[in-house]
Amino acid sequence: MTMLTRIGNSQGVRIPKPLIKQAHLEDANLEFEVLANGLLIKPVNHNAREAWSKNIQAVLTKNKNNTDEALLIDLLDDSDLEEYQW
Repeated sequence: MTMLTRIGNSQGVRIPKPLIKQAHLEDANLEFEVLANGLLIKPVNHNAREAWSKNIQAVLTKNKNNTDEALLIDLLDDSDLEEYQW
């Protein structure tokens, strides 16, 4: 349990480090939402695409010996559309 602590003219709460880590609040901008019975503290969700570049680079680094050439060839192969009626 924790108590409100005076910080200048305001009050604050000390959140134990394990809770910060478990709630994914580390180095995050926080959003506060007042609920009927309390206060919800949550990290601000950024655009999902924001981390794409970083995630793609991590996958490429992890799989640097594997290539996606077969996938690319399959994606670009439209020979199955030759019999399709447009």
